[in-house]
Amino acid sequence: MSELILQWVTHYGYIMIFSLLMVGILGVPVPDETLVTFAGYLSFKGDLMLLPAFAAAFLGTACGITLSYGLGRIGGTYLIGKYGTYFHLTEERIIKVRTWFGRFGRWVLLFGYFIPGIRHLTALTAGASKLAFPVFALFAFTGGFLWSLTFISVGYFFGEEWGRMSEQVRHGFILGSSAVAILASAYFLVKWIAHRKKAERKDGAA
Repeated sequence: MSELILQWVTHYGYIMIFSLLMVGILGVPVPDETLVTFAGYLSFKGDLMLLPAFAAAFLGTACGITLSYGLGRIGGTYLIGKYGTYFHLTEERIIKVRTWFGRFGRWVLLFGYFIPGIRHLTALTAGASKLAFPVFALFAFTGGFLWSLTFISVGYFFGEEWGRMSEQVRHGFILGSSAVAILASAYFLVKWIAHRKKAERKDGAA
């Protein structure tokens, strides 16, 4: 599947980058990071121009996540529950994203791009949560911009090593995002415990 997609990108260029990333964000199983890194590599070779390739990647991502937000806003959790399995959106992933969104809200939109299997649900969850569109757009589009820039840069600057470096960068972001999530959860847990103890002391004094 990945090889076929890369052939499409080689032959059809920018329009294919845009189209595949748009449907990939909606949940269709597309190797997003591989695709964007390969676009960077084609820019390195001179088969594509770097700025148009980046624009195609960012705009495809932005369109996809906006459509996802709209579906979440209209259909909410019904669409996720009914059709999620067709797009590999497992119950475990759905619960994880809802939990993260409940704790960290809009920041999940920004950093969720870098966690495969999570970015496909963040916009749906934001829409279902009725997050205001300007707030959604600020965080989601910024995340899409950074994600597109990161992986197209890997392909462009590492050239022939694009495949190996793409995997290393992806794994690095997964580990880094997981570490941040654990630290943030620990921080909020400590704050919650401190708040409970403070409330208990007040009740005791009363």
